[in-house]
Amino acid sequence: MTIQQAQQDVDQWIKTVGVRYFSELTNMTILTEEIGELARIMARTYGDQSFKENDKKDGIADEMADILWVLLCLANQTGVDLTKALADNFEKKTSRDGHRHGQNEKLKPPSPKD
Repeated sequence: MTIQQAQQDVDQWIKTVGVRYFSELTNMTILTEEIGELARIMARTYGDQSFKENDKKDGIADEMADILWVLLCLANQTGVDLTKALADNFEKKTSRDGHRHGQNEKLKPPSPKD
């Protein structure tokens, strides 16, 4: 599935099953909530926190999909072509950071020890 197809599929689903889009502000708030849910799982899976008994342990993919869904909704609502936006963003990052990261000592792999 392409990004463009995903935007179209979400739009079709919203208009048939979802009735209508939530407002942009509501969707922005939902996006923030979904990011928080992913952060909770990441902190417990890869960080120092432990899961509580009622925490779900295998929801990373689902939470990422929820974030993508709401982002696609917001793009549709605001007229953003995410395919073009992502291509433009790659170009921006390449021109801005094309040499910077390669010269960053913090990003270089450690030297093999003798």
